[in-house]
Amino acid sequence: MDFIDQLRLLASRITTTRSMVQTEEATKTAMIMPFIQILGYNVFDPTEVTPELVADIGTKKGEKVDYAILRDGKPVMLFECKKAGAELSVNNAGQLFRYFHVTAARFGVLTNGLTYKFFTDLEQPNKMDDTPFFEFSILDFKERDVEELRKFAKAAFDVEQILTTANELKYTRAIQNKLAEWMVSPSEDFVRLASAELVGGRRFTPAIRDQFTAVTRRAFEQLVSEKINERLKGAMAPEPPRIEVPQQPELSQVIGNGDIPVSESSVTTTQEELEGFYTVRAILRSLVPAKRVVMRDAQSYCAIFLDDNNRRPICRLRFNNPEKLRIGLFNGSKEEKVVAIDSVDDIYTHADDILAVVESYVGPQGKADG
Repeated sequence: MDFIDQLRLLASRITTTRSMVQTEEATKTAMIMPFIQILGYNVFDPTEVTPELVADIGTKKGEKVDYAILRDGKPVMLFECKKAGAELSVNNAGQLFRYFHVTAARFGVLTNGLTYKFFTDLEQPNKMDDTPFFEFSILDFKERDVEELRKFAKAAFDVEQILTTANELKYTRAIQNKLAEWMVSPSEDFVRLASAELVGGRRFTPAIRDQFTAVTRRAFEQLVSEKINERLKGAMAPEPPRIEVPQQPELSQVIGNGDIPVSESSVTTTQEELEGFYTVRAILRSLVPAKRVVMRDAQSYCAIFLDDNNRRPICRLRFNNPEKLRIGLFNGSKEEKVVAIDSVDDIYTHADDILAVVESYVGPQGKADG
């Protein structure tokens, strides 16, 4: 399963179980350890991930950091953990600051299992900065966030490479925050700058300030709205790819639900069905090559097979009613269980079932050639 798909699967699990996670220890077990595992580190190997690493710091004895990622026996990344939903301020990161100072670690991570704040020493060598250079939210991330996070994965970890972009990340984030603040409440200095050519030689009176503050706010909102609309138009312009639907009159007989095959001309593959198909492919990528996972669209559902083989059903996307999405899951006996889902992303919550049925066809190593 791809890196981003593993993050989405963890996010789905956290969304489902978040209300049950009430303590710091539960947060570590249910949220933070799986996150570290996704980064490629073995949380059960103390030579790679050491929990509660102890160090004596000055007069303080037995100081602990929740997790330390080790390379060649030395800590390179430290995690200080709080319970899910707890505030993540520098005032709550005392141990992380102190431990960062006395180890060779170049990165400190403050997290509550939902948000991960990454710190380093950009301002002063060997002293952790007060502000993070990168933040990652497991419940609200974009692809560019995933690409930055990927740099901390075991397979890609390179201290110098991360540090070369850390400054840019930190300042880009600060400017984004300032621009977001100005969109809602533009400062007087910003309004003066934006309206300087329009005001000309006139004195910047309170009346002019108030007038151009309102104009600046509206201009900001309209500009952002227009940019969003342009992106949406660009994304929607191409025709969605079509998946050929071969005539399979024996389809309903083989799987056995009594559906009547229909002609290809009466079948339309929707964008949601395509997204569902690609999601199933992503889930199975660690087990079988993507080309072995094939979809056949029918009037009442989209059937997904292994090797385009009727006798190897994986699942059915029952998306005919966009307000009531359902997915049919198969077991090793080819019995279908239909469950409701709220969105296409919810398919990831059934990844174990999808992997299990394909394993029943090819084995856990995915070596059968179909």
